[in-house]
Amino acid sequence: MSIKAKVWRFGDNVDTDLIIAARYLNTSEPKELAKHVMEDADPDFVNKLNIGDVIVAGENFGCGSSREHAPIALKAAGVGAVIAKSFARIFYRNSFNMGLPIFELADTDEIKEGSYIEIDLDEGVIKDITADKSYKFVSIPPFMQELINAGGLIKYAQKKMKVK
Repeated sequence: MSIKAKVWRFGDNVDTDLIIAARYLNTSEPKELAKHVMEDADPDFVNKLNIGDVIVAGENFGCGSSREHAPIALKAAGVGAVIAKSFARIFYRNSFNMGLPIFELADTDEIKEGSYIEIDLDEGVIKDITADKSYKFVSIPPFMQELINAGGLIKYAQKKMKVK
């Protein structure tokens, strides 16, 4: 599996309130949350974002509260993946549970906004097509890969139980 996308950059310590502000948590409807994703960091983000585009960030992405609304909002807005130097622990798990692909990469500073990248999950490589550079990302545990492939924990469990 591979993901080809345009990059949108954010810095260190992007917390869940920056991903989806608490004022929008009166709904759990993904489409409604998607309208406001990253709004306080970049008010026009959702209008610039194309389905499948990737967020590249620094350290501790998804810190703050443990709200699962953050990965839900990112995925519903069409974010194809998030690449960061590190992720807050609960955001890391919530992302896989919601089926949002995330990748840890120490060299995120080298990937510029507007670059086009390809993420090859099978090879464990992120290729910056624009800069003609490749990076090896921290491998995703096999079970977490299964969650992503299924579309999240609920869909994974339904598939395992053969429930529709």
